[in-house]
Order: sequence, then C-alpha cells, then structure tokens
Amino acid sequence: MTIDIIGAGIGGLTTAIALEQKGFKTRIFEQAEKIKPVGAGIILANNAMQVYDKLGLKEILTKNGNPVSTIKITNSNLEVISEVNLAQFEQKYNVKNIAIHRGSLQQILFDQLKTTEINLGHKLNKVEKNQDGHMLHFENGKKIQSSTIIGSDGLHSKVRTNLFPDQPIRFANQLCWRGIAHYNLPAELKNDLHEAWGKTERFGFVQIAENKVYWYALKTYKNAQHKQAINDIEKSFRNVNTTINNLITATPKQQINLAEISDLKPTKNWYNENVCLIGDAAHAATPNMGQGACQAIEDAHILTECLSKYETNKAFEEFRNLRLKKTHRVVKTSWNLGKIAHLSNPVLIAMRNQMLRMTPKSISTKQSQQLFQLAQV
Repeated sequence: MTIDIIGAGIGGLTTAIALEQKGFKTRIFEQAEKIKPVGAGIILANNAMQVYDKLGLKEILTKNGNPVSTIKITNSNLEVISEVNLAQFEQKYNVKNIAIHRGSLQQILFDQLKTTEINLGHKLNKVEKNQDGHMLHFENGKKIQSSTIIGSDGLHSKVRTNLFPDQPIRFANQLCWRGIAHYNLPAELKNDLHEAWGKTERFGFVQIAENKVYWYALKTYKNAQHKQAINDIEKSFRNVNTTINNLITATPKQQINLAEISDLKPTKNWYNENVCLIGDAAHAATPNMGQGACQAIEDAHILTECLSKYETNKAFEEFRNLRLKKTHRVVKTSWNLGKIAHLSNPVLIAMRNQMLRMTPKSISTKQSQQLFQLAQV
C-alpha cells in the first residue's frame, strides 16, 4: 500500500517521517515549485517536541532553535499580568518548548525523508472516486491513481472541499502581522514568550535564534476583509513598550506578512473510506494558543500509530476518535481566547486583567497538562 500525502507543510512532512519509520511507502504531492525557507517563527510546544523526540529529532531541533521556559501575558508596557512556568513539564517529559524559524524546521524535516517520493509543482485540483480508490487530478494536467490519501493541505484544503464541501470557514475579524527582527533582546527576555495585551490588539515575541526574534501582532477590525497597509502596524502599536516598537522598526517592511485570522468550525467529518484529513485541513484553529502546527504534529504521530495497528478505514476511525475531543477543545478555547484578549471596553479589560492575576497557578498547570499529554493508541 502506498500512502499519498497532499501537502508538504509541517504536518505532512512529519506524517511522512513517522510513516517511513514504520515501514510504509509514502508519496508527497506539494503545490510549491520549490522548497524555500519561507515563513516566520513557530513555537514547538511540549506536546509537539514529545513527538519529535519519538522520531529522533529532539537534538537537532533544540540545536537550531531557542528554548522557551515561561509564557508571560503582560500589559502593553510588558508588565506581567499572568505567567506559566513550563519547568515541571520539561522535567516530566524530558523535552523543552522550542522556538524556531519555520523555514529551518521545514528544511530539517525534508532532510529526514529517505524513501518518500516528493512531487513538487503538484497543486491538487480534484479528488475523484473510482473503483480502485481515488484519482488525484492536478492543475499541471497529471492524474495519479491513489489507494490511500492523507489530506494535509491546510485550512483551504482541496481534499476536504471535495469530500465535505459544506464545512464553513469562520472569520475572526482580526488581522495578524508576522515578522522576524534582527534584534538583541535583553537577557531576561531571551527564554520567555511574551504576549502583550492592549485594547483590541496584542503583540507577542520570542527569540528563535541568536539575535533573531519572531514577533506577531493582532488587531481587531470591524471588517477585516479590508487589508490594512503594513504602515498601520506602527500606528496601532505606537503607545507601547520600547522593545515592541524596536522589533517592528527592526523588521524590513517587505518581510512583514499580513493575514486574516480564521478557523474551521469544529466538525466530526475527518475521513471517508480511505481518505483522511489531518492538521488544519481537519481542525484549523486561530493562532491564539500557538497550537495549530503542534496539533498537526500530534496528528502525524497518532495517525501513524493507528495505521500500524489497524486496517486503513479502522485506523482512520480510531485516529479521529482519539484526537477529536482535544482538537475541538483547542479550536474552541483559541477562538474564545482571541475574543477575550481583544476586549475594547476599559472596564472589562481591567476586570479581565484582575481575573488573570487572581487565577491560581494550579488551574494553568492543569490546562497545560491537558494540552501536553499525548493520547495512547
């Protein structure tokens, strides 16, 4: 059996590596003509790093990234409102949270593939069922017969729209800027993720390598369809901490990416016969928890374990059953967190911040434990 993976993003590549290590024959079909080190940064949270530890990648990822031991929610002047210390989970699972450039991560994953057939320049157009499985139709005119398909092609998945065309994308009315600044953070900030919450906007940053800082900024708009100019970020974050302003100005404007924030309304429709969705194609979340790629990485591990134990259709069913509750919780929590973080009423903002300050650490510890614990197959 050959397993065809649509999409060479983080989820697709991790799935191919995991399947290779279990002895499966795999093919990847990716729409990009070449693999380039694009993207901004990513935080590989403890759950994702547990998977990469199982795949033998912990050391190389740690070497190429920066450890993150504390998550801090602050006000716009970087005064701490709430924080989560990750040390106990580092000790429990023997992995650290690692901040790394997406391009570096993607290249590391590509370099791990040994037997997978990689087909670039293959943008999927249609999945057509036939008596032997499914025919994959690509925009370059090629047709490939497939017996087993894993759709790892993101929020706007062609695999999903062919299988389940009535699954709506939700728009959060928020825009997100992302960039990487060549900047030397103060020593006390180098191993923390900081997220500063203001009024209808927030700004997060974390070091991903020596003198390289990944940052992201989100702002609510009544109509996020109207793409704002890159200059608008400077206006939106003018009255904030100097470090935030320095990170924005240290980033070339042509290298700042702007995107509209959306997710996929939670659904149970992840598979049909020998076709299965993973990652954002199945359960895209807003980026408010930083778990989008991490959940795709978990999918790769759990799905591979299921395929190793069951026949294909049963494996897809077990995979969905094991992952559904957690991914839905991430999607819903992330959506709600985005709304809470972007309050505009000063009274509600003050109440929110006070509640965060008063929340017992035991609650955040329990929430982190639920997030970091991997399902057992």
